[in-house]
Amino acid sequence: HPLHYMVIMNPRLCGLLVLVSWIMSVLHSLLQCLVVLGLSFCTDLEIPHFFCELNQMVQLACSDTFLNNMVMYFAAGLLGGGPFVGILYSYSKIVSSIWGIPSAQGKYKAFS
Repeated sequence: HPLHYMVIMNPRLCGLLVLVSWIMSVLHSLLQCLVVLGLSFCTDLEIPHFFCELNQMVQLACSDTFLNNMVMYFAAGLLGGGPFVGILYSYSKIVSSIWGIPSAQGKYKAFS
């Protein structure tokens, strides 16, 4: 029921959404840290930056980084594509609900 947002969205559900978002970010960070810990680095490396991104750390590794790259791409696709698909699904439900309104004036009012 996409047009009943004010009824469905209560403080408990809002808190649950924040908690799920926080847990997902912690799990993503933990996954990336565990994957980087499995790499071996050469001893004579110097990091030329103050802040090290994950991709830069993987590029400095002396071991094979294929698995790391696949995990990074998969996580980026999942964490970026998942919400995008959810948003598209939500908007499709809204549009289909509006198309279900019998009167033309009601459709115009809902779309505006």
